[in-house]
Amino acid sequence: MSTGTALTTADLHLLAEAGGLAPSLHNSQPWRFRPTPDLRGLEVHADLNRAVPAADPDGRALHISIGAALFNLRVAAAHLGREAAVRLLPSGEDAQPRAVLDLSASARTARLFGADLYPAIAQRHSSRQPFTNRDVPETLVAELMNASRDEGVTLTMLEEHDLRRVLALTSEAEIRTAADVTRETETRNWLRLEPSCDGISLAALGSHDHDARVPMRSFTGHPPRHTTPAARFEAMPQLATLTTRFDSQADWLRTGQAMERVWLLATAHGLRASVLHQAVEIPDTRWRLRDPAEGPGHVQLVLRLGYGPPGTASPRRAVAETLDPPAE
Repeated sequence: MSTGTALTTADLHLLAEAGGLAPSLHNSQPWRFRPTPDLRGLEVHADLNRAVPAADPDGRALHISIGAALFNLRVAAAHLGREAAVRLLPSGEDAQPRAVLDLSASARTARLFGADLYPAIAQRHSSRQPFTNRDVPETLVAELMNASRDEGVTLTMLEEHDLRRVLALTSEAEIRTAADVTRETETRNWLRLEPSCDGISLAALGSHDHDARVPMRSFTGHPPRHTTPAARFEAMPQLATLTTRFDSQADWLRTGQAMERVWLLATAHGLRASVLHQAVEIPDTRWRLRDPAEGPGHVQLVLRLGYGPPGTASPRRAVAETLDPPAE
């Protein structure tokens, strides 16, 4: 059923604010939002000036970030009483916009995704702190897996053997990054020592693992130099992979939507998360992330899940910087 009404200025502001709270590599926020000419929808564009080319030369992480923003827009639309019909890459790969949302239909309920996830958008943060050793309940794991599957992406909670393999690959990738001057410099360039609208603030850095079991990304340089405090992380971190059958830009956008849907649902249940992204940034470590027993597949992300501190909110660009005005 059509709402029959155009999006108001307040509606557009709410949507853009929600989209802008999505996670992105190094908090680069590589998106722009543009109302459709009839003001009953929203286009999502890639802001290529905010790419992270050394870590993400193919733009895969950029599209995952845009996909996460896209899912936030879908949740915010439901909050406004609208249901989003989404077209990915309507003009093909590498063309703008990356997605278009038709928001002309009324939403049956704000719980389109099994729960009202809108409050979790502002509550969701990356937590780079130690988690407790409390296991994620199997019932919640099943909910997270189903949420990801609904977006066309497979979420797999890793058992001990695969967990150790993925941790080793992540550590290897972190060491290789430390030896790559270009990548190391790019990473440090996203560290913000002063208040800013993007990047990683000092407050959001978290800790590094005293026992070197959980390889958190270093934004400040690698051993023997550390400015983040050492802490004892969980003995056996709970990791999940997000995997797609193919590896196109549409798959990356779907991965971003699945990641954010899982993350918001986890947040609503008091669960914390952060992304271990290092191993997917290097082609050969990314390939080795896959489980050969599962057959062909492309690991897009590694999520660390657990119970612990919520993490510090990262800075965000103002809506005026991400939302284009309606066309005249």
